[in-house]
Amino acid sequence: MFLMKIKTLRCSAVGRVVGRATGLAVAWAGGALLWAAGAQAWAQTPTPSPAPSMASPAAPSPVQRPAPDALPLWEIGVGGLGITQPAYPGASTATSRLIVLPYVIYRGEYFRAEQSGVGLRAVKTPRYEVDIGFSASLGSAAKDVPARVGMADLGTLVEFGPRLKIHLGDVSQGPTGYWLELPLRGVFDLNSQLVNRGFSFEPQLSMDVPLPGGWRGGGSVSAIFASQQLNETFYSVSAAEATLTRPAFAAQAGFLATRATLSASRKVTPDLRLLAFVRLDSVAGSANRGSSLIEKTSGASAGLGLTYTFGRSEKSGAK
Repeated sequence: MFLMKIKTLRCSAVGRVVGRATGLAVAWAGGALLWAAGAQAWAQTPTPSPAPSMASPAAPSPVQRPAPDALPLWEIGVGGLGITQPAYPGASTATSRLIVLPYVIYRGEYFRAEQSGVGLRAVKTPRYEVDIGFSASLGSAAKDVPARVGMADLGTLVEFGPRLKIHLGDVSQGPTGYWLELPLRGVFDLNSQLVNRGFSFEPQLSMDVPLPGGWRGGGSVSAIFASQQLNETFYSVSAAEATLTRPAFAAQAGFLATRATLSASRKVTPDLRLLAFVRLDSVAGSANRGSSLIEKTSGASAGLGLTYTFGRSEKSGAK
């Protein structure tokens, strides 16, 4: 959630399933990084059908495409993303990762796995959507973050909960490309056998628009509010963890950070897409600004990646 806006979930795991789910959630979280970085444009750009040939019929393409102005029911492919980002909001330490993972997009009437997440869509009108959304965030080892050395690692977090999406402007001819999201999610730690870490609320204003030269651009601004339990995960320092430069601190519920993101993507070929993003997080005004673990007021993230589609459905997905 806080390292990158990510959208997936493992709904349940007990016993030995927890170990398997941990690995899968890490993979899903990394894949969701690819989605969040630029898939808003990628998933909303219609895939053109090949032009009819005047010559004798040729062999069918290995990647079939639906009709013009339609999005396929499903797509499968692989994506790679290089990313640099703060270890957590307010950290002075940056982490860099290279992620290469397969991805799946599914555009069903009720179940969706696309740029906005993986979830169940319960209500769909031209103006409003209500669904059950999922998300995940990759953790970081305390030994890699000087401010947290000697403390517990930040585990892989998974989230799920209801989300209201409101399309803005005149929607009589379809979505305008501007919308408001109001997600409320419970947060669970896969590295600690799905221990509950509280909940978060992140109202977000988003846009997705065409740009010159075949590019599509996306942008969003959001404010993150967290329960006391979740803020404790990031900013509390127990007496046993306290040092001369890291005094004990008890985190409280409230405002966590503001976030602004810009993304862009462009098709290089019908199946190859380039994507990039930049993001700025600010903890100015945070309810836990007094924690020594907050070393900087703001932090920047950036990423560059490619996705390649191996196959797609001939059937169009639900709008």
